[in-house]
Amino acid sequence: MNNIREQIRTFILTTFMEGADADSLQDDTSLERAHIVDSAGMLEIILFIEENYGFSVDNDDATPENFDTIDAMTSYVERKRAELGL
Repeated sequence: MNNIREQIRTFILTTFMEGADADSLQDDTSLERAHIVDSAGMLEIILFIEENYGFSVDNDDATPENFDTIDAMTSYVERKRAELGL
């Protein structure tokens, strides 16, 4: 498992699912449909990504396609870092 994916997973587990077994969160689980993260929680995730990966998330990028699952967030972070040469 890559480092970005593991960091995002750990953040979600510790921030929104305190005490939950790590196996209870799959990389393709919809955080919204599973009621793990609400809109305020999504802002926390965006701040986490900005602080840890060295770029600002554009408003146009703050979509479910980029932030609803760990898979989507990992792909988004990898893509943005590559685009920005980070």
